[in-house]
Amino acid sequence: MTPSKTGSSDDPVDVLLENARDGASSDGFRVTGVMMQYYFVCERELWFLSRDVQIDRSNANIVRGTQVDEKSFERKKRSYSVDGTISIDMLDDGKVVEVKPSSKLKKASEMQLLYYLWYLKHVVGEEREGVLAHPTEKDREDVELTKEAEAEVEEAIRGIYDVVNMEEPPPAEEKPFCDSCAYHDFCWISMER
Repeated sequence: MTPSKTGSSDDPVDVLLENARDGASSDGFRVTGVMMQYYFVCERELWFLSRDVQIDRSNANIVRGTQVDEKSFERKKRSYSVDGTISIDMLDDGKVVEVKPSSKLKKASEMQLLYYLWYLKHVVGEEREGVLAHPTEKDREDVELTKEAEAEVEEAIRGIYDVVNMEEPPPAEEKPFCDSCAYHDFCWISMER
């Protein structure tokens, strides 16, 4: 486990907060929004991401998601990076808006947005409301950081810590979306030497 600078806590949540507040998020344990999303989609995918295994950017689903993100709300669109840790798609009337191409991975998308709201509250000192937008479905959903949601985010941070500190990736587990995953070949196609 990566200890905090002061050695005050071994809880990954405390370590993350201390690193972020001290500006050490690039050196120590940190959680990005994508990591939070991957934790709820596939822990193996999260593990690969934590090892800087780059995704196939030409993957049709990655291209589609990027296009929806870039073209939606063009007049309002502003991307905001906070500490190189979270990347907010847009602020609209003060609300943090996360834009997704579809609602198929709703829980993962919602947790990513809740993490942004949690991070803004606990690291930046800004309390905001959130909106999860699916422009291709013409759907917007308000997301609120409740006490229960904060606890769920913090439990996920602990889970992410456990996954990224594994020596080997979690075993491949077939899921309905594996065929469209940018890491598909790492899990399902054996490499011949």
